[in-house]
Amino acid sequence: MKRLYNLILACLFMVSLSACGKQAGTDSSTDQVMEQQGQTESAGTTEQTEQEQPAVSEAEQTEAQTEDILTDREEQKIEGGDNTVTGDISFNFETKTVLLNSGYEMPIFGIGTYSLTGDTCVESVTAALNSGVRLIDTAYMYHNEESVGEAVRNSGIPREEIFVITKLYPNQFSDAEAAIEEALVKLDIDYIDMMLLHHPGTDDVEAYLAMEKAVADGKIRSLGLSNWYVEELEEFIPQINIMPALVQNEIHPYYQENDVIPYIHGLGIVVQGWYPLGGRGYTAELLGNEVISEIAAAHGKSSAQVILRWNLQKGVVVIPGSSNPDHIQENTELFDFELTREEMERINALDRREKHDWY
Repeated sequence: MKRLYNLILACLFMVSLSACGKQAGTDSSTDQVMEQQGQTESAGTTEQTEQEQPAVSEAEQTEAQTEDILTDREEQKIEGGDNTVTGDISFNFETKTVLLNSGYEMPIFGIGTYSLTGDTCVESVTAALNSGVRLIDTAYMYHNEESVGEAVRNSGIPREEIFVITKLYPNQFSDAEAAIEEALVKLDIDYIDMMLLHHPGTDDVEAYLAMEKAVADGKIRSLGLSNWYVEELEEFIPQINIMPALVQNEIHPYYQENDVIPYIHGLGIVVQGWYPLGGRGYTAELLGNEVISEIAAAHGKSSAQVILRWNLQKGVVVIPGSSNPDHIQENTELFDFELTREEMERINALDRREKHDWY
């Protein structure tokens, strides 16, 4: 009996082991199946996620590309020197230049040629070039592009060292391509460094697009606008392809555009001021202003030099006009002194929002 009992126990033990083995095998197979299913579900989820990602629109791609371009331009900004940084625009006071968003460097001071014609214009531009000026501003409506070109060609200075700005007037906008060719012929200096639209007018967008084509053709290097303010820029910029490199507006201590300048700088556009000394009929009063005269005396400088330096420290390129060689020379001597913050604030307080021309 005892032997039979032990035999029965042994059989039951073997049956138990067999059952456990089958269960273990089943569990292992189940684990493998579940793991494979999990991998398949994971892969399926990943593929589905990728398929469900919305396609990047052309607008988003353009925006991303624009951000990359802006980043590249930020890295290209002039380093070193005594820089005044205004928004996205850096003035280099050692090289006396600013890097435009078009990739070209432009001097931060020059000469304006409004009202200078014939031999007077040639002689004035020649005097400016001899004084170290390398930025010349002209326009179709100044009727002196030929004279400016003559002075540049006869200067003996390498063409690439001189930066010439000219402008199309609204009565040229309807046939801008012909107007661009006319400017190239009159100036006769191989290419135009920068062309501006003189002020808003009918067909201004079409005229700007024609200038863009001239850039592609190598006839113009940089583009800009004159007498465009915040509302005009907000409406205009979405309709064009090349961001303006410069906006040229009336700016002087009695008309400071303190709300416009930061906006333009924020777009990565350089600001240039015409009538920096107030303009005809207003210059004497401005130069005789008590605050400006006191600051000038403190630095051993003229009132004109103080006003021009004030512009530069605000991030505004200056192009004072003159036919007097002594005044032209004086207007270049702006880099051996600096206005203090208090002096800048005193001049800022002179703003009257007093515009001295109609546009």
